[in-house]
Amino acid sequence: MEAAYDRLKKSRILIEEEGIRAMSFAYIKEKKYYRLGQFLRDVGLGRKNVGNLLWNLLLLSYAANFKMKSLQREFLEMVEAGFAPDLTTFNIRALAFSRMSLFWDLHLSLEHMQHVKVVADLVTYGCVVDAYLDRRLGKNLDFALKKMNMDDSPLVSTDHFVFEVLGKGDFHSSSEAFLESKRNEGEITWDMCSSRYYLEGGTYWDMVEMDKLTMSCWRLK
Repeated sequence: MEAAYDRLKKSRILIEEEGIRAMSFAYIKEKKYYRLGQFLRDVGLGRKNVGNLLWNLLLLSYAANFKMKSLQREFLEMVEAGFAPDLTTFNIRALAFSRMSLFWDLHLSLEHMQHVKVVADLVTYGCVVDAYLDRRLGKNLDFALKKMNMDDSPLVSTDHFVFEVLGKGDFHSSSEAFLESKRNEGEITWDMCSSRYYLEGGTYWDMVEMDKLTMSCWRLK
């Protein structure tokens, strides 16, 4: 595949989104994240038509190994270069912050999302829930969820290449499976989703904490 890319370069033909994704997936599959970064820079991070894709993949190459300083540096470079972070951009960072229990960074990222009017999806909510429950901080979860729009439907709008690298969080996976199994059964509430997750998923915390989350749950229409 690299040989094919070299031929494109020699013929001065720009590689387009499909080719970028194919090359990137090949590097991701082999966990060659440094090579992925080199490839993306060679393609040109300034390309407006595929800019967010290139930047998101670059951020992912750092998030894969939790190189947090590099992840933050490149995010700032992306913004300074004139590219607007999208949902995938924010969720790459949120997943990394969640796994590393960087709560302050996670909260700042959520506030940034609100400021630029990027709507959270199930991945974003899952990052928050998993971060708090992994550290047995369920009593503080209500405070975190208040910063988010609880009226949105829990859809997954994040680019799926993110999951090839970082996988899906526990809450995301559990909720996704539950929603799929109940999609033909009418109205579903997040208190059903969360109750199933806590009772069947082996997460143990007191009922006061559970009630706090239930009170914060939004509804699926």
